[in-house]
Amino acid sequence: MPDYFYETRAHRNGFTIVCGTDEAGRGPLAGPVYAAAVILPEGLQIDGLDDSKKLSEKKRESLFSLICERAISYKIAWADAEEIDRLNILNASQLAMRRAVEGLSPSPDLVLVDGNVARGFASATETIVGGDAKSMSIAAASILAKVARDRFCAEMDALYPLYRFAKHKGYPTKEHRELLLRYGPCPLHRKSFLKFLTSEKPPDERLSQSPDADSDAGAAREHMLAENPCYGKKRS
Repeated sequence: MPDYFYETRAHRNGFTIVCGTDEAGRGPLAGPVYAAAVILPEGLQIDGLDDSKKLSEKKRESLFSLICERAISYKIAWADAEEIDRLNILNASQLAMRRAVEGLSPSPDLVLVDGNVARGFASATETIVGGDAKSMSIAAASILAKVARDRFCAEMDALYPLYRFAKHKGYPTKEHRELLLRYGPCPLHRKSFLKFLTSEKPPDERLSQSPDADSDAGAAREHMLAENPCYGKKRS
C-alpha cells in the first residue's frame, strides 16, 4: 500500500511543495494518453487509496471525487493520438505529465514521477518505479488519470459506436483488433500502433464510421480542448 515515505523524506530534505504525477493509457491502440498531478495535504489519509490498476472501477470513481475534494491542487492533462504518433508514446506520456504539473498552483519544487524516466520538468524530480503502489501522491494521480481517460473513452463510444470504446477503453483486445480489421481505423486511433493491420488479411470492405472523418477528428479534438488542455483545481 502507498504511504508518505517519499513525501516526508522530501520535506526533511528541504522541499516544501511535493506533487506526484502518473499517466494512464500508454498501451491502447486509440485515444490520448492521460496524466494527472496531485499535491496532497501532508499526511492526509484517504481510505482505500492504492495503485489504480488494483482497484475496481466503482472504487476508482469514489476515490476520484475524494481526491478532487481534498487535494491542495490537482490537474489532469493529456497528449492526443496525433502527438503520440509524432513524438512516440514515451515522449507523449512525459508531455502529458509535464502539462499536468505545470497546471498546479502552488507550483511544486519536487515532482515524484512514476517510472524511471523524467524529462523536461521545470522542477526537481524523483523517479519511483512502481510509484503508484508506493507514494500516496502518485497513487492519487494514477486514479485521476485513469478515471478521466475511462470517462473520455465512454464519451467517444457515442461518437464511434462501432469500435465499442466504452468496453475495452482502446486497449488491444481481441475484439478491438477484429473491429479494426473489419472497419479500419477511426480518427482516434494511433497510426503508429496499427502496424499489425498491414500484416493481417485486410477486410473485403471497410466501413466508414462517418462520411467526414476529418470532421469527426475535429469534433473529438474540440471535445478534449473544451475545458482547456487540462482541468483541475488550484489553491485560491
